[in-house]
Amino acid sequence: MKKTLLVIFSILMLAIIALLIYPSPIDSVAWNPPTAPQLTGPTAPNNLLKSAQLLALGEVYGPEDVAIDQQGRIYAGTQDGFIKRVLTDGNVETWVDTKGRPLGLQFDHDGNLIVCDAYKGLLSINPAAEITVLTTAVNGVPFGFVDDVDIASDGKIYFTDASSKWNQGNYMLDLLETRPYGQFLVYDPADKTTTTLIENMYFSNGVAVSEHEDFVLINETWRYRVIRYWLKGEKAGSHDIFIDNLPGFPDGISANRKGRFWLALPTLRLPAMDSMHPKPWLKNLSAKLPDWLKPKPIDYGFILGLDEKGNIVISLHDPSGENLREITSVEEHDGFLYIGSLGNDRIGRFVLE
Repeated sequence: MKKTLLVIFSILMLAIIALLIYPSPIDSVAWNPPTAPQLTGPTAPNNLLKSAQLLALGEVYGPEDVAIDQQGRIYAGTQDGFIKRVLTDGNVETWVDTKGRPLGLQFDHDGNLIVCDAYKGLLSINPAAEITVLTTAVNGVPFGFVDDVDIASDGKIYFTDASSKWNQGNYMLDLLETRPYGQFLVYDPADKTTTTLIENMYFSNGVAVSEHEDFVLINETWRYRVIRYWLKGEKAGSHDIFIDNLPGFPDGISANRKGRFWLALPTLRLPAMDSMHPKPWLKNLSAKLPDWLKPKPIDYGFILGLDEKGNIVISLHDPSGENLREITSVEEHDGFLYIGSLGNDRIGRFVLE
């Protein structure tokens, strides 16, 4: 017994020494996050999302974003690189294989599905399921993590590159490093140009154009806030903070073009992560740990409804996370909210009253 304990102790000590001397894959910096707000008032917990219907249950994994075509069919990109299509009778089919990781989805005015593929770039897929690559770089620099998209009435495609350094499989290292590798861009189909509108963002994520197309919102996930980029008026070309210090990590955002934004929060704020942020050495150490020892999202379903002034007007919750959790997208269509998730096997459909 003593010999066995000695062997175990020796292995443990060697593992600790190796952990301490092995170089970290990141070079983190300190950040002092604001105190997380309490869930009160319009963000008070409820059980509304427990009533959501579950579509394609067990037939999709990681439907990070959803889009609905004119026939009412639902499209979702999954972890295996497929875009699945849920037919109006509930049956699920594989529509196309991007051979990457499709994230943000949005139909353009010609019926093409515009896709942010984390690995393949900004894609356009026509109704015949033929893929065209629109752009993979800006100013000669390849994208690292193409993430989310929205399209204005003039056809311009606004999208994000979440991280120029870390790809989709290493997003936790981007969080731990806490450096601004993200950017917000626009692709103009008229002249096929790609332009950076905002640089140095902390994981630029969801994108949503406002009702009158005078501004566009961009989620800055690691900073718990939403940025507003002005398209028109005296402030055109500038950006400011739309809403700050959110109670969770903002992921996808969409607009119903009637004055309402729907904001998906895949997890509540993580106290362990907030306590680590001021200590770069601790984040550098954490980055060397296996994934199962890194901070994990809280199983919780959470959606916020915002007006165009940045006020929270409604929140939808599933505190247990049993019906819907790790919500990464919300799309309003014909009186329903269609709900995607990065790490679940279903699409939610919630009735709006």
